[in-house]
Amino acid sequence: MEIFIYRKGADHVEEGLSAEKLPELLTNPDNLIWVDMKAPTPADDKILADIFHFHPLTIEDARMTRNQPKVEAFPDYLFFIVHGVKVDETNSRNFVTKELDGYLGKNFVATYHHENFLSIDKVKQQVRSSAFVCGRGADYLLHQILDELIDLYLPLVDDFDNTINEIEERVFRTKKANNLILEEILDLKRSVARLRRITSRQLNVLYRIAHGEFPLIEEQHLPFYRDVYDHLQRVADLSESYRDLISGLLDIQFSVVSNRTNEVMKVLTIFSAIILPLSLIAGIYGMNFDNMPELHTRNGYFITLALMFIVGIGLLIYFWRKGWIFGGDDKESEN
Repeated sequence: MEIFIYRKGADHVEEGLSAEKLPELLTNPDNLIWVDMKAPTPADDKILADIFHFHPLTIEDARMTRNQPKVEAFPDYLFFIVHGVKVDETNSRNFVTKELDGYLGKNFVATYHHENFLSIDKVKQQVRSSAFVCGRGADYLLHQILDELIDLYLPLVDDFDNTINEIEERVFRTKKANNLILEEILDLKRSVARLRRITSRQLNVLYRIAHGEFPLIEEQHLPFYRDVYDHLQRVADLSESYRDLISGLLDIQFSVVSNRTNEVMKVLTIFSAIILPLSLIAGIYGMNFDNMPELHTRNGYFITLALMFIVGIGLLIYFWRKGWIFGGDDKESEN
């Protein structure tokens, strides 16, 4: 647990204070306290209950890590749950969500999380280097945390965009059916759908905070929250458009596979069409009737082979000129 305190008029933020001093610090409205609980212990939960006097149900929600995003108003504080994202370094299409629970009061912010948050670390660096953020109040400090958290969604969205373009190129470049590409498309579709679900649920939370529903958010800071809401709205809109693009990509993959199958079937059909008259000729002269003059011709065998050869070559030329084989489509289109 880390405790940061900003005293009104000071040019720096203090840290390293013990939890025993929190009750005294909280009684002074000119102090701004930020308590960050990373990988919290039962002792940290006791601080939430005994020092801050938060509702037991909110503490229970904070302990759990599978809650939906939400914001609840209590007489002296707000309780909120939001989710950040963590991208898999080995595969940008895979990501996991991380839950951030928190409380906002008139002169305090308490953040509670079981995993490391890069957004929290960035804000800590800001308050250590300058007292500006804390000097503007607890609600502005919370805005800064949420702003950094939502901004980390944007690299994930960019990765999705690059991945969609890369898979689209591979779909058209691959010469044969590839189940690996299909698996990648379906995996990407699931990831985008999950991102859409996460952002859509958090949009409601940020909308309520950004549009003046809670008195603890000062009116002068509402535009900053609306900016955060706009950023998340952009992520939600992009995830929606990516869902449509991936559905189209899936249709293209099936169409390409179907076209390639049709090409194979066309070639097989053409060769079957060539074999059919040759089989007819062979069948006629293979009946072995006595009254068949051709059977007793000295060169009948060679004449029949020549006839079969001429018919086969003639059909190949005919199919080629029609553009059905050997790239005839390109020649006809050029003409």
